[in-house]
Amino acid sequence: MTVAKSPTEGQIARSAPCDCGSGLRADRCCALDLTTPARAMPAESLARAKAALLSGDVVSAEAQLTSALEDAPLDPQGLALLADLRRAQGRDGAAEVLLRRAVAADPNHLAATQSLALALFNKGALDEAEVHARNAVRLAPADPLSHNLMGMVMTEAQRPHVGEHHYRQVLALIGRRDPIVLANLAWNLKNQGRIAEARGLYEESVALAPEVFQTWLGWARMEETDRSFARAGELLDAAERLSPSHPSVTLTRAVLQGRTGEIEDAVATLERLDRESPGGLGPVEWSEKGRLLDKLGRHGEAFAAFAEGKRALRELTGQSYRADEARLQAARLQAFFVRSRLDILPRAGQRADVAQPIFVVGFPRSGTTMVEQTLSAHPRIAAGDELPTINELTVLIPRMLNSPLAYPEALADLWLGDQAEGLDNLRDYYLQRARQLGATPKGAAWFTDKMPLNETHLGLISLIFPKAPIIHVVRHPLDVVLSVFANHLTHGFNCAFDLATIAEHYALIADLTDHYAAELPVKRLVVRYEDVIDDQAASVRQMLGFIGAPFDRRCLDFHENRRYARTASYAQVTEKLYDRSRYRYRAYLDQLAPVIPALAPTIRRLGYTIEAG
Repeated sequence: MTVAKSPTEGQIARSAPCDCGSGLRADRCCALDLTTPARAMPAESLARAKAALLSGDVVSAEAQLTSALEDAPLDPQGLALLADLRRAQGRDGAAEVLLRRAVAADPNHLAATQSLALALFNKGALDEAEVHARNAVRLAPADPLSHNLMGMVMTEAQRPHVGEHHYRQVLALIGRRDPIVLANLAWNLKNQGRIAEARGLYEESVALAPEVFQTWLGWARMEETDRSFARAGELLDAAERLSPSHPSVTLTRAVLQGRTGEIEDAVATLERLDRESPGGLGPVEWSEKGRLLDKLGRHGEAFAAFAEGKRALRELTGQSYRADEARLQAARLQAFFVRSRLDILPRAGQRADVAQPIFVVGFPRSGTTMVEQTLSAHPRIAAGDELPTINELTVLIPRMLNSPLAYPEALADLWLGDQAEGLDNLRDYYLQRARQLGATPKGAAWFTDKMPLNETHLGLISLIFPKAPIIHVVRHPLDVVLSVFANHLTHGFNCAFDLATIAEHYALIADLTDHYAAELPVKRLVVRYEDVIDDQAASVRQMLGFIGAPFDRRCLDFHENRRYARTASYAQVTEKLYDRSRYRYRAYLDQLAPVIPALAPTIRRLGYTIEAG
C-alpha cells in the first residue's frame, strides 16, 4: 500500500496566496524560481482579460489572469495587465511586484517598463525610477510617454535642465500644445528659477484646460516660492473649488500660512487634515507640521512629528540607508587618495576662456544654500546650483579613460601615455555640462556648484580643478543632523531616512574629509555657519577674497536675490540673516542623545561643544 507523504511547511507556504497581495500563489509569485522556462499565456486568455477590464468586469478579468498566470507565471503581458488591475484597486505594492517581474522576464516590454518607472516615481524611489525611465526612452525614442516619464523623473531628481529637454520632446512629438505637458514644463522651469516663463505656461495651460486641478495647485505653489503670497492664495482657492478638501490643497494652505506668519493657523490646518484624511498625514505633511511646531517652541511635539514623517517615508518607499555601499566607497577613496600617489598624479590645466567653478561643499543643511545665495548676488558669480556632474564623472571615468578598473582606481590609468590628456578631457566634460545646464551665463567669471556631499570627491575635484576655490561650509553637527531629520532628502545613500543613519553618514563623511585635508593640496576655505551669522560682513569679505572677487555690498543682502533656490532652504534664504537656527539642537538634547556618541569626535575636531539650552 502506498502512503501519501504530508506536505512540508515550505510546500504549504509556497502553495498559499503570496503575501505581496498579487492574488497569485507564492510559488507562482515571490517564491517563483525565475529560471523556470518562460511560457506565454494563451492569446485567447489575454484577449478575454483585456475585454473584461474594458467592460469593467474586474472579477472576470482577475479570474482569467490569475488562472492563466498559474501556467505562465513569467508572461510579461499578463503580469503587466494584472499589475494595472491591482493598481486600480489601490494595491500599489502588489502592482510594483508584478511589474518588476514583468520587466525582469522581458526587459524590452515597453508598457511594463513605463508602468514600473511611474510606480517607482510615485513612491519617491527616484534612482530606480530613472533606470527604467531611461530604458523606456531607449526602447521607444519616438514615444511621447517615455519622454514624459523622463521629464517627470529628471525634474524631481533636481536635474530640471534634462527634464526640460524631454518635456519639449513630448510637445514636438505630439505636435500640439497639450495643457498637461505645458503645466509639467512650467513646474520644471520654476525649478530652474525661470519664473516668468513658467507663469506664462501656466496661464496658457489653464486657458486650454481650466478644469485640471493639478495645474492650479502647481501654479499656486510656484507663486508661493516666488513670494507672491496673495496671488498664491487666489490660485489655491481656484484649485480648492475644483477639488474641495484635497489634502494637497490643505498642505499648501498650511505652508502659505506658515510663510505669512500665521503659524498657529497653519498647525490647525494640518491637524484638521489629519482628522479628515482617511490615511492621516503623509511624510511631507508630518515634516511640515514638525517645522511649524518648532517655530512655536513646542519642541517635543515637533520631534515626534519629524519621527513620524520618517517612519511614514520608510513605509512608503521601502528604502533605507545603504550603509555597506557608503562604507565601501569611503574606504576605497581613502585608500586611493593618499599623498604618495597624489604627488605623482598629473593635474588638469586651467581653461582661460570660460567661467570657472566655485565648489560650495558641505553636508546637507549645513548652510551651503545660504552661501551660494550670498555669492551669486555678486554680479560676476553665477549660481550653478546642484550640478550633478562630479557624480556623473565617477561613473564615466572608467570608460573615458578606457580603464578596466572602477573609480577611483581607474585614475591610475592617468600614468599611461595614451591618457596623458585624460584629466583635461574630464575637465572639459565638466565645463561642457555646466554650460548645457545653464550654469555659465554670459559675463560670469565664476559659477557655483553646491551639490550636497561633493566633499566626498574632493580628491577628484583636486585633480580636475586644482586651482578652483572650494568653500567648505560646516555647522554644529547636532544642528545639521537635526535639520536633515526635519527634511526629506535622498543624498548620501538614503541616510536621511532615520536619525541614527543621518549621524552615521555624517561621521563617515567627516572622517573622509579629514583624510583629504591631511593628504590633499587643495584650495579649501572652511566657513562656519555660525561665524557668518555672528559677523556677516567679515565672512563675506573673507569668501570673496578667497575666490579673488572684489567685495560687493549686494552679497550682504542675499535675501533680495530673486533667484529661486532649488532646495529645502528656499524659504529661509528669502529672509534677512537670522540666528534662530543657530544651536537649535539645545532644545532637542534629550531626543538627540542616542546619536551624540557617534558625533562627539567630529564635534570636538570642529571646535564645537555641547551645551544645554
